[in-house]
Parts: sequence; C-alpha cells; structure tokens
Amino acid sequence: MGRFATYAQRPRIWKYRALSTCSRATGSPIRRQPVLLLGPGRIEIGRDVQFGWPTSEGFHTGYCHVEACAPDAVIEIGDGAEINNSVFIKSEGPGIVIGRHALLGSRVVIYDSDFHELDPRRRRGGRPAMGRVELGENVFIGDRVMILKGVEIGADSVVGAGSVVTGSIPAGVIAVGNPARVVRELDAPSEPMPRTR
Repeated sequence: MGRFATYAQRPRIWKYRALSTCSRATGSPIRRQPVLLLGPGRIEIGRDVQFGWPTSEGFHTGYCHVEACAPDAVIEIGDGAEINNSVFIKSEGPGIVIGRHALLGSRVVIYDSDFHELDPRRRRGGRPAMGRVELGENVFIGDRVMILKGVEIGADSVVGAGSVVTGSIPAGVIAVGNPARVVRELDAPSEPMPRTR
C-alpha cells in the first residue's frame, strides 16, 4: 500500500477504534481499513489477521463490522485470516468461527441468527432461529457472499462470488449459487501446500 493511502486511512481507523464498544475483544489485527468491534459478547482475533485490501472495492469508503450482540455471543477469527473490505459479521449467540488462513472477499456477510422470528405474530419479541457458523481452515469466500445460520464450510472449500449459503458445504469443493450448491471437487494439488506457523 502506498504511503499516501496509509496516511489517508489512519484518521478513519482511529475514528472506528474510538467508536468500538466491545470490551471483550482480544487480538491485534492488521487494520488496513477501519474495523468496528461492537457488542457485549467476545470477539477473539488470532495472530496476523488482516482487515481491508487497498485495491478492492470500497477501501477508502467502507469499514468492517464485527458484532457479538449478546453476552454469550462469540466470534473467533483464526490466525492468518484475510478479511477484505466492508465485511459484516454478526453473532447473536451460537457463535461464528472463521478458520485459520481463511480468505473472505469484500462485502461478505455472516449471520448466526435470523434476528427475528419468522412467525408474523411473534416477529417482535419472539425467539429467532439460530445456529453456529463454522468456516474451516483455508476456505476462500468470494465477494458479496452471504452465509446464514447453522452453516459449516469445510476446509479448503471455495464459495463463488454472490452466493447465498443456507446449508453446509463439505471440505475440498467449489460451491456457487442461491442457494449455494456444490458444483465440483477441487483438484488435488500436485505437491503439498506449505503451511505457515
């Protein structure tokens, strides 16, 4: 990132740090874009996690929103994960886990709750459906993907841009669409991938 771009982002990064309310957030991510950490729950950020990417959409105008909006809610982001611009991650209780070395594209949305009950008589004040979300190690989630409650995405899998993930995806596959469906298995690498750390 150029020196000017770095300096231009600094005031915005400081502003969003000041606006953050999560007192139970841990970790020291690399903030290339502003990150807002909200809620009474826990947000656990591993080593070398990066938020923002200078050459992607919305770098200078957006921010990353990470919210554990209930006291029992936990969001865990594994070591070495790279999270692109304007990502929105919100947990109401069951939790969201993003595995080590995961790649999340810009404007990805992850929810572990419906936040409102579907029955119109109980939509305000009812009990919304919830389910833990787990993204495996080294997953690649394309731009503008939405991942909904109860989803598990296996290690190394790819979810294509614009997909809506409503059900679990196994390891080592490519999935696309609304709702996302597996379209093929990933080819086995010709030689093992080097692992860091």
